[in-house]
Formats: sequence, structure tokens, C-alpha cells
Amino acid sequence: GRARPSHSEPRGRDGRGEEEEEEEMEGWQQLYPGHIPTSPLQKALLAAGSAVMALYDPYRHDMVAVLGETTGCLALPNLRDKMKNHPEGYRILQERPRIRLSTLDMARLQGLPEGSLGREYVRFLEDNKVSPDTRMPPKFVDDEELAYVIQRYREVHDLMHTLLGMPTNMLGEVVVKWFEAIQTGLPMCVLGAAFGPVRLSTRKLQVLATELVPWAIRSGLNASCVLNIYYEQRWEQPVQSLWEELGILPPP
Repeated sequence: GRARPSHSEPRGRDGRGEEEEEEEMEGWQQLYPGHIPTSPLQKALLAAGSAVMALYDPYRHDMVAVLGETTGCLALPNLRDKMKNHPEGYRILQERPRIRLSTLDMARLQGLPEGSLGREYVRFLEDNKVSPDTRMPPKFVDDEELAYVIQRYREVHDLMHTLLGMPTNMLGEVVVKWFEAIQTGLPMCVLGAAFGPVRLSTRKLQVLATELVPWAIRSGLNASCVLNIYYEQRWEQPVQSLWEELGILPPP
């Protein structure tokens, strides 16, 4: 076997052992559970590869997630600042709520009045056979607070469908992506809004271009930041009341 020195281990220039330095470096690199540190070049390669796969198959949510993380370096700090400068958004950043089956009282939400946010959200999940637990945790965002911002964006995505009255088919996803692109500035949303329609039929393209996209753009520009709403404390609020508060125009 390899011989070990009987005296103390070699020290670094600042007097620390190599193992201590490695442990400290690893602790600095992994900023949150699941974080994978990447260089700018690695991010660029991941962004290019995930963009190609997401365009080929828009339902590859893992590739869409990677694309959002590797291209959101400008949009995410802007969203974080909007949250910090808003009382409710700031509280969300401090308390870090999560929207998952383990945090939702589904029976209570199902018992809320028709038209309330909670009841309509549960109806959306049931009608479209989706679960809030399918949202991937962030991996490639090199800032712990920004990682939460993109996690929050993902977990309120289904609430955007609920508020906008859009299903999870390709037409509905494109409409929501136009709204989110205006609201968030995330390149991933812009890409989905721009290239998603190529898979739609001529009839759906006509409806999209003449009615739905203009409405989504107007609503996105008119609405206040949707990440500044503490949805978990708004389940009883009527959807129409939330439209008025946010500035979302009634759907066509």
C-alpha cells in the first residue's frame, strides 16, 4: 500500500490542509441540493442542446427546464428584483413557499366555491391530468436565491393556465408562453412562444394570430408581476377578482 507520512499533512499556503481546501471548494460550488456548477461554455452547450431537443419535442419538460436555467442569467435577476421591491413578493422570497401535493390540502381546495382560485386550480389539474410534483428542481442556476425564483416560476405555471383559462394542449401552451414571455423575459418562454405555433393546424393558427396572441400580449403588458402573488394565501379569492387585481384582461 501507499505509505502515509507519520507527521502532519502538507499544508496549503494559508496553513490549511488539502482536504480542508477541497471540502471548502465543494461547499462553495454546490450552492443548494442538486446544484451542478457549470462554466459559461458548459452552459452555452447545454443551452444549445436543450433548445434543439425542446424544439423537436416541446413536451420534453426536462429539456425545457435546462434551457430556462442556462439562458435566464439576465431575466432571473430582474424577476428577483421585482419580487424584492414588492411587499408580497418579498415575503415569498423570505418564506420560500412550495406548491406540491405535500403542501396542498386538496380536499379543502375541492370544497371551495365555484370560481375561486383554489377550486379552479384543482379543476385544471384534474381535467388535464397533471400534477404539481412534475416540476423539476433547478440544477444549473449558480445562485441559490435565483434558483428559488425559477422554481417558483415553474410551480406557478399551472396557475397561469388556470388564470388564463388555457388547457395543456399545444395551443394552450403557446398562449401561456406568450403571456409568460412578456411577463418574465425568459428566453425559454420567448422561444416557446415563437416556435410553438409551427405544430398547429391552419385553423388554430388563425385563432392564435387574430385572437389569442394579441390578448396574451396585452394581458402580459398590462398585468403586474405574477410572481408577486402569494397564491397559497389566495385560494378563496375569485379568479375574476384576481384578474382585476393583476390587470389580466378577460379571455376572448
